[in-house]
Amino acid sequence: MAVFTEVQFGEADALVQRLGMGALRELRGIEGGIENTNYFATTESGEFVLTLFERLSAEQLPYYLCLMKHLAGAGLPVPAPVADPAVAPPTGHALSIPAQAPCELLHSVAGKPAALVQKLSGRSELAPTAAHCAELGATLARMHLAGRDYPRIQPNLRGLPWWNETAPVVLPYVDEAQSALLRAELAYQNHVAESSAYAALPRGPVHADMFRDNVMFATDGDADAPPRLTGVFDFYFAGTDTWLFDLAVCLNDWAIDLPSGRHDAARADALLVAYEGVRALNASERALLPAMLRAAALRFWISRLWDFHLPREASMLKPHDPTHFERVLRERATHPHAIAHVLEPVMAAA
Repeated sequence: MAVFTEVQFGEADALVQRLGMGALRELRGIEGGIENTNYFATTESGEFVLTLFERLSAEQLPYYLCLMKHLAGAGLPVPAPVADPAVAPPTGHALSIPAQAPCELLHSVAGKPAALVQKLSGRSELAPTAAHCAELGATLARMHLAGRDYPRIQPNLRGLPWWNETAPVVLPYVDEAQSALLRAELAYQNHVAESSAYAALPRGPVHADMFRDNVMFATDGDADAPPRLTGVFDFYFAGTDTWLFDLAVCLNDWAIDLPSGRHDAARADALLVAYEGVRALNASERALLPAMLRAAALRFWISRLWDFHLPREASMLKPHDPTHFERVLRERATHPHAIAHVLEPVMAAA
């Protein structure tokens, strides 16, 4: 959420007033993140997040914005984008709507496509417990089920084709051992993607980036109260992909020891049991979970290498350390069955 594009106060004020949010009182750039420009916008009617999209096109964005609206409408803790009352929603089935049709959720600020969403309550938990992981697992499963009737389809833009395209770009920046790991893992993931078990994996809309800092929990002031998940945001890496990949992304962030990248059985157990309490994994998902954990680690290692070695100019930009997901990938590849003892009680209960 770095600031790539500077937004003038008056231009943001004109937008929020046009959307019926009242006059703008404060506009503050958000530090962190690497993809889009983000501001906190405080208006007469509340607090919002203004996002300017730096890479995604106006043709691609309705998938993400309408997905957020769809999930919020299903009762999930997802911020619904604010619609422009002057733009009529397109009619007809979503799959038949032309890409160039006006989207009431998509706006323009400083020459960039933009969205305004309500700021979520709570705060991110950067040191999650098993209880936080259980809340996440149940919410993730509910999101997957709620997305079954979402009619738009758009491939995960950071999926396997992107890994294949981007790996040659980042290889000149890594050493021999890293190059060998990257090439070998990419070959393995291409092999997995061609298997019949992979073809049997359930698919639908996925968040694909549900890290600790993209989830909010209630802060009620009671240290003894169980955690309560109040929001999931930053859907701009979402796409149509396997639900197992989405689950693997979560396990690789929420259920590992960050310094070493090692698997944390207690947190993984809590996350998986809670997920399965809402949606049971099928046999192919159980068989391929170790492979998808490796795939999720590879995806973020490649993207962090790309962002770190080929950064874009922006104020407040702090690229993530790519070596973190190299460690996670090595752990997942070296210990592919570390997750097995966690899956056993889940499978027995299914």
